[in-house]
Amino acid sequence: AHKKMAGCRVATRIPRFFPPNFSTAFPTTAAKHKIPQGCHVWMCARLAFSTSAVNYSDVTVEYRSGLPSMTVPLPSKNDRCRFTLKPISNTVGDFLRYLKDEDGGIERAAIYTTDDVKIAQSTTIDQLVQNDFKLLINDTTYTVQAPEQGRLLSMSEDVTTMDDIKAMISQLHTSLNIEQFQLQREQDILKKMEDLQVQIEPLEKVRQELATRAEKRTTFIVYSGLAYMALQFGLFARLTWWEYSWDIMEPVTYFTGYAMSMAAYAYFIVTRQEYVYQDAADRQYLLGFHKKAKKVKFDVQKYNFLKGQIYQCEVDLKRLRDPLQLHLPMKDAEDITRDN
Repeated sequence: AHKKMAGCRVATRIPRFFPPNFSTAFPTTAAKHKIPQGCHVWMCARLAFSTSAVNYSDVTVEYRSGLPSMTVPLPSKNDRCRFTLKPISNTVGDFLRYLKDEDGGIERAAIYTTDDVKIAQSTTIDQLVQNDFKLLINDTTYTVQAPEQGRLLSMSEDVTTMDDIKAMISQLHTSLNIEQFQLQREQDILKKMEDLQVQIEPLEKVRQELATRAEKRTTFIVYSGLAYMALQFGLFARLTWWEYSWDIMEPVTYFTGYAMSMAAYAYFIVTRQEYVYQDAADRQYLLGFHKKAKKVKFDVQKYNFLKGQIYQCEVDLKRLRDPLQLHLPMKDAEDITRDN
């Protein structure tokens, strides 16, 4: 059957025996290809060879080697072509595009449900073959019956769905690659921290100098307040026991104390903060720091941004090295936690 005969054209297509009256039934095709009686012609490359008698006006779907195979009549070629599709990666849109690529005479192709509802092109093939559907090619509509294997997949409650399979594969991939991912992530964080440390090092030296000068200024102001209070105490004691009497100095001390209360209230109005010694000292520190930073053109915002990035890297690194993330046994996890 595979030998060349005189005057026969043989191509890489599927063979089909033509009847003796082929030239009468299809005079144009027979005259064009000059096909003698008894000669084989290879038709569609996507078809698998079959010698069973088939009704060439129907569309059939069957599973071959676990993949859905759809046999469709081509209107321009007067032939049937079998398309083997992938149930997950191929969609309805892919199948319709394959049809138009195979037969240029197909101007319109669509798939509908048995209720004449159009099926979206993004629908996967495994969802399509679970129920009967209609295939529209040009002006011809074919009713397609779903294969029994597709029906069983859609009706069985024991079969795991594709979403569950994908989730299982994802979990398996994560379990197999989690350690490598953690090591790679840790190296990336450490490399980023090194780059940030290089950038912040010159700024850190300037900040240390400014912080030292601001601290000295704050300390001087704090001790100046203490010296003022000691001087005031000594002055009032001298005026009370040596220069004047308590009857004269009592109103003076009263108004002096009231003036201090007014000064504390004025501090609240200006700063919107309660006059607390620690807060007042911190405020003086910040005022001195920013005043001197402005003089030497120290970029405070850039320094704060770099410090924030370093802090975030440290947090990510600590979270990555967490015993629960490393999936260590309980004993090793307790040892690491104790060390941290």
